[in-house]
Amino acid sequence: MPVSRDVIKQALADNLILDAIPEAFDVLGTRYSGKVRENFTRGDERVIIVSDRVSAFDHVLGTIPFKGQVLNGLARHWFAQTADQFPNHLRSVPDAQVTVASECEPIKVEMVVRGYLTGSSSTSIWRAYESGSRSFCGHTLPEGLARHQKLPTNLVTPATKAAKGEHDQNASKAELVEMGLITAELFDELEQRCLALFARGQELAAERGLILVDTKYELGRRPDGEIVLIDEIHTPDSSRYWYIDGYDASMAAGEDPRSLDKEYVRRWLVEQGFRGEGTPPALSDEVRIEAAARYIETFEQVTGTDFVPDLRPPLERLRAALL
Repeated sequence: MPVSRDVIKQALADNLILDAIPEAFDVLGTRYSGKVRENFTRGDERVIIVSDRVSAFDHVLGTIPFKGQVLNGLARHWFAQTADQFPNHLRSVPDAQVTVASECEPIKVEMVVRGYLTGSSSTSIWRAYESGSRSFCGHTLPEGLARHQKLPTNLVTPATKAAKGEHDQNASKAELVEMGLITAELFDELEQRCLALFARGQELAAERGLILVDTKYELGRRPDGEIVLIDEIHTPDSSRYWYIDGYDASMAAGEDPRSLDKEYVRRWLVEQGFRGEGTPPALSDEVRIEAAARYIETFEQVTGTDFVPDLRPPLERLRAALL
């Protein structure tokens, strides 16, 4: 049975939101706090607790009910769907918001793959194209493209992996090599593998009535030397989804395609006049509930299964599962 907005609203009232993680969890290992995930490393193992925090334009904005459960569940789904093509760091999922993974040495390059000319942030391919640029991350773009139009071919448009609180920077292969972040040979290998993985994701998404518009892959090297997918894959935080049904009509009308991803929150911020500079506006409960509904809808549309939230208090659950 689908999760009603009343259930989402009640989650706000009952404080079923995972935001901060107490210091008591530091017994799990050395902690690193990301914008959304709390990571604990011990030996060759990493415990990742996926919070309900939401970020956009490199700012943490607040929390979305059940967001962590959705992200963790979708990452688990996609890791399973693609493990035969690209190995990943997943070991187990002991809780709806926890992944136990192999500890990996991160590759300091995000492999962003884009299939469409879109985006709302200052670093998006659409913003660059709209400003008159016809070169993006080393790729030459043709004249005459429209916003949200399919690109002639899927492109890898990499970015530097910024430290927490800093902005990722678009870069070309040549620039990344010059910065010493990756070798040309390794980039070429990962580019082809990520393009193939993205094509697989698009194929599987299309079977569910969705367009996988773009995504970012984070990669790391396991102690045995194998390069694997880390963090998340094809979630609403790392990817953009549109419905296939209605896309052509939206393009003909010059409207935004119906989406299932974090773009709803980004667009709301832009409507409030915020694009990443200064202090972001507070998310209203109405926006938080709508965002939660969209995250849940993405889970159900992608997986073809009902999202069944764990309604126990999150810290109580996590203590039982991990401590």
